[in-house]
Amino acid sequence: MRELQEVLQDWEAVIGLEVHTELTALDTKMFCGCKNSHGGAPNTHVCPVCLGLPGALPVPNERAIESIVKAGLATNCRIERRTNFYRKHYFYPDMAKNYQTTQGPVAFCMDGHLDLEVTGPAAAERPACAFEPSCDEIDGPALPERHEDGSYTAPIRIQRIHMEEDAAKLVHVGGAEGRITAATESLIDYNRCGTPLIELVTRPDLRTPEEARLFMEKLRRIFIALGISDCSMEQGSMRCDGNVSLRRRGSAEFGVKTELKNLNSFKSLHDGLAYEIRRQAEVLEAGEQVYQETRHWEPARKRTVVMRTKETADDYRLFPDPDLAPFDLSEEFVARCAAELPELPDAKRARLERTYGIKRSDADQLAADGAMADFFEAAAGLSAQAAQTVANLMVNELTAHLKSAGCSLSDSGMTPAQVASLAGLLAAEAISSNQAHEVFEIMAQTGEDPERIVDERGMRQVSDAGALQPIVDQVLAACAEQAQQYRDGNQKVVGYLIGQCMKASRGKGNPKLFSELLRTALEG
Repeated sequence: MRELQEVLQDWEAVIGLEVHTELTALDTKMFCGCKNSHGGAPNTHVCPVCLGLPGALPVPNERAIESIVKAGLATNCRIERRTNFYRKHYFYPDMAKNYQTTQGPVAFCMDGHLDLEVTGPAAAERPACAFEPSCDEIDGPALPERHEDGSYTAPIRIQRIHMEEDAAKLVHVGGAEGRITAATESLIDYNRCGTPLIELVTRPDLRTPEEARLFMEKLRRIFIALGISDCSMEQGSMRCDGNVSLRRRGSAEFGVKTELKNLNSFKSLHDGLAYEIRRQAEVLEAGEQVYQETRHWEPARKRTVVMRTKETADDYRLFPDPDLAPFDLSEEFVARCAAELPELPDAKRARLERTYGIKRSDADQLAADGAMADFFEAAAGLSAQAAQTVANLMVNELTAHLKSAGCSLSDSGMTPAQVASLAGLLAAEAISSNQAHEVFEIMAQTGEDPERIVDERGMRQVSDAGALQPIVDQVLAACAEQAQQYRDGNQKVVGYLIGQCMKASRGKGNPKLFSELLRTALEG
């Protein structure tokens, strides 16, 4: 197969996503009072309603409706005041009543959008030719806005966000990677059946696997900020189906799409779409036909395989659910949901960048996690002059420590005062960046104050030019050859000389000051 970049020069990938998010923050299921939890012994959080027993009647979960309205408001959707629940029929063991309660043509949230900011290596995946109008589509996507640094902003339209119930969990025994293929039997756990689930469907506005990955990451940050779901892709509370087709650049006609089902990581989403784009290009360039089908991504083999022929809307025999009355959302209800919206990640990032003067990339990473952002603001408030240093410590040292320790910020025992103190030491050049790493590790393990750690271990840097000048003179006398190399134009050799100065000072000299003193002496 050809490389993705090469394929995208000739073919335009048309990608749309269907993102399924379980409302894990709710205590009970969508239409009954059963506990909303995947835990517990199999088939213990069930009742006649979620098991679909005859005569059982559903009762909608009001907090679930609040959650989807908030999701719609946060993604710039129009909130429909009158909607219906429908029955989507299919016969499969994961839905005991043989239909799924979902929404019909009009969902709670319609016609939204998110602006996708694509920077760095991710921006390079979209070829230059993809920034020119390729066709004259009616109501088509707007072209991305290119920026001088090579990044771009792509508006991604959201067709709808609808409410439905999740299906049961099937465990296939005997098949490869837990899949149904070659399985000898399947076990069913109905604890998940009836879990409140929202599904966001984009328009086919995404053009690269990187854009799809970034969209999912942004959506996840928004939903976490709203507090409606833990959005754990590993546990399956957030998962994605990717629809992708190809057409020749300049063509207005869509190709035949395939669907990649249940992608449960950002990497799988990107890699699955990338493979499928390359596969479809190979099929089309061989003069063969792409079939509309549902495919499964196999990470271990790095390929997609056919699961089944894709169903159409007619196959589901959708009709309004006679057991559920139409919804009429009041203006007061929608206004209350809007008033309860928290500061969303994009707004938080802009505020952190503006208020504290930190780098955009750092503000973006901090704003993605509400707890991290709150921690940063508390620490920066104690060390206002070193806000960027606080951000550096959190984005690098603290994030790496939490990942290595496998714990959350709240469980780490770290305090904003400790990080602010360490940032102050760095900003005052009392310690070097290498020493800061060592101090952080000790602080994380013992809970000691950074000032005390530095003083007890004699780590405080000497930043007195008068005290360091004799060391510089001594090193230059001993390294006459390297000194001459510098005077001859090899400025890189100053790094070696700084190292010799640090060695002579037993690591206590300020390397930045050593550099200044060396250059002054060598150039004087």
